[in-house]
Amino acid sequence: MQKHIIYIALCCMLLSACSNFLDQTPQAVIAGDDLNTPENVEKMVTAAYSALGNDHYTAPYSSMWPYGNIRSGDAYKGGDGAGDISDFHFYETFSLNRVDNGASDLVWFRLYVCIGRVNDALGRLNGISEDAFPDKQTRQAEMRFLRGHYYFLLKILFKYVPYIDETIPKENYDTISNRVYTDEELWTKIADDFRFAAAHLPGMQPEKGRASKYAAKAYLAKTLLYQAYKQDQQNAVTGIDAALLQEVNTLCDEVISSGGYQLAADFADNFLSARENGPESVFAIQYSKDDGTPKGRLDYGHALDYPMNQDYGCCGFHSPSANLVNAFKTDGSGLPMFSTFNNTNITNESDFHTYTFDPRLDHTVAIPGHPYKYDPAFIYQRSWARAPEVYGAYLSLKEAVLPGDPAFQKVPPFMSSSKNWPIIRFADVLLFKAEALIELGRQNEALPLINRIRERAAASTALLKQANGDYVSSYNISTYQPGVNCTWTQDFARQALRWERRLEFAMEGYRFFDLVRWGIAAEYLNAYFAVEKTRSAHLGDAVFKKGRDEYLPVPLNQINFSKGLYQQNTGW
Repeated sequence: MQKHIIYIALCCMLLSACSNFLDQTPQAVIAGDDLNTPENVEKMVTAAYSALGNDHYTAPYSSMWPYGNIRSGDAYKGGDGAGDISDFHFYETFSLNRVDNGASDLVWFRLYVCIGRVNDALGRLNGISEDAFPDKQTRQAEMRFLRGHYYFLLKILFKYVPYIDETIPKENYDTISNRVYTDEELWTKIADDFRFAAAHLPGMQPEKGRASKYAAKAYLAKTLLYQAYKQDQQNAVTGIDAALLQEVNTLCDEVISSGGYQLAADFADNFLSARENGPESVFAIQYSKDDGTPKGRLDYGHALDYPMNQDYGCCGFHSPSANLVNAFKTDGSGLPMFSTFNNTNITNESDFHTYTFDPRLDHTVAIPGHPYKYDPAFIYQRSWARAPEVYGAYLSLKEAVLPGDPAFQKVPPFMSSSKNWPIIRFADVLLFKAEALIELGRQNEALPLINRIRERAAASTALLKQANGDYVSSYNISTYQPGVNCTWTQDFARQALRWERRLEFAMEGYRFFDLVRWGIAAEYLNAYFAVEKTRSAHLGDAVFKKGRDEYLPVPLNQINFSKGLYQQNTGW
């Protein structure tokens, strides 16, 4: 039975985790006071890290695809029709979503379990001396980084949530409302955790997977970028805070100038298990297998996303939309077709050579007739889609691995892997900075940052070939060249930036939250539905209600457990 956060037991079992320092084998459950030794406090820190990947396909939070992709127009739910995990169908259509959606209640609960682990570790760290535990301050900073991450996810999902840290006694949890802090104040609380982490973490960590100073600065930049777009009580964006944008710019400069990160040479490198923890990885969830646990520390958040063929077997969720595939089209000058991309739909395999595309298409979308995950001997087929008559035949590709990949693991009837999942890539940092500069009216400074992303995309075609050496699609991508192929005004630069974020991070889980941050979700999604309903009957009831659907409702279970202390979100 799900339990409200006021009943969460903060003494966590010492679960094994992943990647180097996270590989710990559970031994036993011991009394809380016995954990207050340097060795056991370190294990409690490990337990808090392990929560990063402790989610499940029913309500994932390592992968945000049910909330950030299928609510954005980039993806359909997929699976075997509207009734297959119907909670996700309710997300996709908006009009059918309800306050008693079980998935919303579950993700709320799971994220507070994660926060409970962090707060437990912090409470023990605060009570131990640096003489006994020399890494005390570093571990405190790591825990505050993780808490910032978990609260960031809660914030973008629900807007108003109860803020509980390690200083609040458990017996007082039931007195903490989700409206103690305003929207602005809650963003500041989250930012404060990342500020502390940035101030006290080393620039480089000796073990992969630990948060670093520059990961904290990057996540602080992301948090402040969200905070900069001011919202009123109806979730409408009323203005942009220039001072926060300036700080975003400065933080990104510090990450860029650190010299510790660069764009991967090939876009594919970010999504191949053999190349994880590469130069573009600012912070990623570390998964593992064959680590002494029964099934390994696997990516269960994406367990539903594999094809329905004999090599995999289940389950065909997370299907890229026709709109997203069309968005990768390019015009004769190699630029996006901003206003006309969706006028003509891609309908058959030959269309991928009739039109030209941004190469990131074939890194992102599994397409019938094209190699699956870069293997020219393993051709994706329409029959591999579970319900192509409902959701089309495309599937998401970035999270997948080949059946022969060392990271692959069957967890019958589902599939999984130990491949890392990125939370922040260096490409994010470049585009955070570009967005801040554009909104500050300094769009000329943003131009080389956006072009840097596009240049990497253009250079990422080596793996996109059929067995005979031909490219799987026709590619044509160019940089923005003012006076040659564009006029680089602030409005045009803003359009280019937002398009670039869509293509670069497609199917990675955050698109919907971009739309909300920019204040365009209602207009964008209702325009999307107007066309997409003619292509996909499952969207017949879909409509986005402005001033309500920007956030999920506070789950009814949580309001009931709080005895009415929690206030419901606007419009619900």
